[in-house]
Amino acid sequence: MGALFEKPAFLILLLIVLLLFGAKRLPDLARGVGRSMRIFKAETDGLKSDATTETQAVTSAPTAAAPSAPPVQAPVQAQAVLPDAPRYFVDPITGEQVLAQPVVPPVDGAPRA
Repeated sequence: MGALFEKPAFLILLLIVLLLFGAKRLPDLARGVGRSMRIFKAETDGLKSDATTETQAVTSAPTAAAPSAPPVQAPVQAQAVLPDAPRYFVDPITGEQVLAQPVVPPVDGAPRA
């Protein structure tokens, strides 16, 4: 990619463009490209300012005005599990089924390492 913008390659590319479009149409092409770039920049700046105003409106909105509903939880199904049967859960990141390690509290009340 860097070789395209070196001086000899750039001159060859400019010569090919000049041959394809002609000397009379080249200024019109450059003007059209410049106009397109200006419009694109204005649109992206407009999108940035819209996003900024929306973000400010969301962050400055009072949180006490909207009543907060308690989070909805899925109903818990009762399952008969044998005390010595292995328990598995699905890892939310990998989606794999993982054997759950039993949590055994320390006997003397001191934390285990």
